[in-house]
Amino acid sequence: MKFAVESFWLFWLTSLVSAATTSNVTSSGQTRITGQLLPMVINTWPFSDANEEAWRLLNLSKGGIGQTRNAVVGGISECERLQCDKAVGYGGNPDERGDTSLDALLMDGSTMDVGAVAYLRRIRSAIKVARHVLENTRHSLLVGNGAEDFANAMGFSNESLNTPETRAIWQNWTVHNCQRNFWQNVYPDPKTSCGPYQPLTLLDKDAIQSDPTEIGPNNHDTVTMAAIDVEGNIHVGTSTNGLRHTIPGRVGDASIPGSGAYADNEVGAAISTGNGDILMRFLPSLLAVEAMRAGKTPAEAADLAVQRIRKRVKSFDAAIIAVDRFGTYGVACHGTYVFTKGFSYMVSNPAQPKRKETVDCTTGTTSDHQVIW
Repeated sequence: MKFAVESFWLFWLTSLVSAATTSNVTSSGQTRITGQLLPMVINTWPFSDANEEAWRLLNLSKGGIGQTRNAVVGGISECERLQCDKAVGYGGNPDERGDTSLDALLMDGSTMDVGAVAYLRRIRSAIKVARHVLENTRHSLLVGNGAEDFANAMGFSNESLNTPETRAIWQNWTVHNCQRNFWQNVYPDPKTSCGPYQPLTLLDKDAIQSDPTEIGPNNHDTVTMAAIDVEGNIHVGTSTNGLRHTIPGRVGDASIPGSGAYADNEVGAAISTGNGDILMRFLPSLLAVEAMRAGKTPAEAADLAVQRIRKRVKSFDAAIIAVDRFGTYGVACHGTYVFTKGFSYMVSNPAQPKRKETVDCTTGTTSDHQVIW
């Protein structure tokens, strides 16, 4: 009886925080959404089809209860199928050998279970394979040939991830002396040669240094997504084909828990996108969730994660979305190459489904989008 009463009051509080009406902009320019914020779907980049599919699946049950996992997997699968910005799914960014590989992650905020895959070169449905890792193994991350063998055992067929377009991208790169690339402290000079490379001696290292390889408008766009039901149950997921012309075997941040995405039903979730090799060193999604646990608002938590990177790295791109378990969310971003004109993302909730919003990365952070009651 005591448990039933406590559950009733928890549900009542959640409903009150999600109680409905309109949206408005305050005189200070801070957007505040008044209305029902749960259930919700939010994802990086203006991938509206992925958001719409996730929102449809989430609403197959009242309040999204029991559907958050299906919503994230279904929404991200739509992005993989549509090859969102040619940076998610097959036929995307080739590595130095001209091959496309996929990374993906799925995390359950109620159990903290994770299923992730990396460096898949023969399987197109990366997020679905990640789901099988979560549901059918006691592991958290499978990579390379072993991950592909596991996918075959789960019923997935091998398919080429390359297309004539990826082949053309790779051929154009090799014709131009493999510029730009991700090598440093090697000989011959990676700024003028395709290798093969050997490590420089200590005496040679000052003589040859490679320029940093930036991500650009056609060299980014991991999709990361969070879905929350009316009871505050959360799933997050990611999928990407990574950066262009990486060294074969490279794994990005999308498959690393706490980097591309993180969720904890007790607090909320965070999702990110940007320079994966930099982001995974700071685990910004974990930082944002833990900042909310310590009492920060979602906007403050997202900004804290970005500022942690800025303190140590001069040049990078990053965008972080933090959302608490009640549906209040905030976004922070920093742009050197990709985000200089802002960062856009999609959010759906009962107050306003399938809404595109954009953050000015020169100022770096939005206000919290929250219920007023």
